[in-house]
Amino acid sequence: MKCINGKVTDLKIAYIGGGSRGWAWTFMADLAMEQNLGGTISLYDIDEAAAENNRIIGNRLSAREDAAGKWEYETAGNLEAALTGADFVIISIMPGTFDEMQSDVHLPERLGIYQSVGDTAGPGGIIRAMRTIPMMAEIAEGVKRYAPRAWVINYTNPMTICVKTLYHVFPEIKAFGCCHEVFGTQKVLKGIAESALGVENIPRKEIEVNVLGINHFTWFDSASWKGMDLFPIYKDYVEEHFLDGYEEKDKNWANSTFECAHRVKFDLFRRYGLIAAAGDRHLAEFLPGDIYLRDPETVKAWKFGLTTVDWRKKELGERLARSGRLVRSEEEMQLKPSDEEGVLLIKALCGLGRVVSNVNIPNAAGQIANLPKTAVVETNAVFEKDAVRPVFAGKIPEDILELIRPHVENHEVVLKAAMECERNLVVEAFLNDPLVKGKCTDKEAGELVDDMIANTAGYLPEGWRK
Repeated sequence: MKCINGKVTDLKIAYIGGGSRGWAWTFMADLAMEQNLGGTISLYDIDEAAAENNRIIGNRLSAREDAAGKWEYETAGNLEAALTGADFVIISIMPGTFDEMQSDVHLPERLGIYQSVGDTAGPGGIIRAMRTIPMMAEIAEGVKRYAPRAWVINYTNPMTICVKTLYHVFPEIKAFGCCHEVFGTQKVLKGIAESALGVENIPRKEIEVNVLGINHFTWFDSASWKGMDLFPIYKDYVEEHFLDGYEEKDKNWANSTFECAHRVKFDLFRRYGLIAAAGDRHLAEFLPGDIYLRDPETVKAWKFGLTTVDWRKKELGERLARSGRLVRSEEEMQLKPSDEEGVLLIKALCGLGRVVSNVNIPNAAGQIANLPKTAVVETNAVFEKDAVRPVFAGKIPEDILELIRPHVENHEVVLKAAMECERNLVVEAFLNDPLVKGKCTDKEAGELVDDMIANTAGYLPEGWRK
């Protein structure tokens, strides 16, 4: 790639997945609004029709007069074609279908194990990883062979396991994982600060935070706005609004499967003194199942929701219908900033600026001092020309470290279980997971593992059929 007059217009981006459309469309729109980048997007998806629809939608968007960034979208018939010559690789895949996820999320309910998301921790996250790790391993091998110098940006869950797999297969890979959960908590702090200080429209990026933890279980141990410590303001707000929570403008936790009143965050702040920096749905799954996920009534009392797979199937149908309208020109994609930072990070890596953002990468630099260097962690990092430099985040407090430790241990066990197709390691991971502990006997956990693996067998490697 060449930078001429502050522009890079010869990039090749390989987009792996994106058939579910939502994330791909967000990325397309953000690229279309960036005047200093351009080039070719090579779309590869096992659903060839989905990739073709995205090609039509992307090229139509790029041809519009109001599209500042000009891109040529093409489909690739295989991974080699997509990756060869790529400067960047975007991974946004759905491991299996929502039928498999139905089992991931809801089968554990027979043992009283409830999951509010089911894609990262808990039984659902572990079984999802069994499907995802082989796919990520194949992509890592492809990058090693066809695009070893490319930057790889992962958006797929379980995020930590995906990034860990990429580095396990190709240790020299230049990969990182992006997640917007931290942004959501910055927005909460922004809203609380605006209310307390009588200030309007504070930009989210002006809320400066130190990030430490693992994906979907991240924490802030400092937060400020223009040098002002926001922890005292947050503490006062939590004490005053603990029972009703915080409701973002124009949003209502009771009307959306993704929204929450942030009461879990408030409770964790009271318990541990740090600001938990993910959505309540995710945070709850990392903690013992008798706290926030005891049963649906408990979930309702904490003012967040259980994201059912039936809801996901309905929402997918709506997205597919919208895809058809966009392809037939019955609807036009709106160009408005998404508040995602993927394109900003690509610009920085191209040498067009410098950005600090949260990122998921191995702890090799010891950016979190009291977690293993083999762990994949989430902290801030500096993005600049061809470099991602993690920011030293310090130590996680011991009481929070105790909450994180079983999940870091499970990441090692789950990766080994998937690579070796070893059922007993999956059982070990189940029994070590806080949602499962105390909910069942070892025998019941083993039976649940067997049933969940059977329900997803069609998306598992041959080694599971021994």
